[in-house]
Amino acid sequence: MRRTALATLLAATTAVTLAFLMPSRAAEEAVVIPAPALDASPASGIQTAVLAGGCFWGVQGVFQHTAGVVNAVSGYAGGTKATADYQAVTSGRTGHAESVEIKYDPKKISYGKILQIYFSVVHDPTQLNRQGPDVGPQYRSAIFTTSDEQKKVAEAYVAQLNGAKVFNKPIVTKIGALEAFYPAEAYHQDYLTLHPNQPYIAYNDIPKVENLKKLFADNYIEKPTLVNAGKATN
Repeated sequence: MRRTALATLLAATTAVTLAFLMPSRAAEEAVVIPAPALDASPASGIQTAVLAGGCFWGVQGVFQHTAGVVNAVSGYAGGTKATADYQAVTSGRTGHAESVEIKYDPKKISYGKILQIYFSVVHDPTQLNRQGPDVGPQYRSAIFTTSDEQKKVAEAYVAQLNGAKVFNKPIVTKIGALEAFYPAEAYHQDYLTLHPNQPYIAYNDIPKVENLKKLFADNYIEKPTLVNAGKATN
């Protein structure tokens, strides 16, 4: 009985603490934006997009619920292999951004549509070197392009969105060629699906998936495409 009472007290104390620490609204809110006027040309075979937009848990989670995505892996881009580990990246001094490598079928979803989802529901592209509660260059908004065409499409779309003033502030997303992508540690993969009730996930990231379902219903799939499908609990 004493152990049960203590557990109840600790749970209540934790809930009060979390309520006190949480901001009055979720870190990022979805924005309805136009589709890109310029998109990538039709292609055959699986294509790759690498995007950074804050903590990779939420970015991965959204694209795992996106139709046409065959794999989405959390990892690091922008730095070297020697510093591509979580403890080093959290220092903010490695050059890496928490990123997600997205493998997709261009016959089912275009690069431009992936960018539309990225700018609309994944993150706030006007926040410099941060996303909501996460601060530092490792949480920057960045598009790591894998071809000249991707670079052209991404730059044109940023110019289009800035010109239309769909956001209250200019987009600060950095666009540059991908040099290398390094998968993150196993415990970071499928994190949103495996830990849906974790306070950070429930507050900051589950709403992103809900916004994907609401704003991009034709691109939403209920069952996520997981890295570790056998380990999923829901």
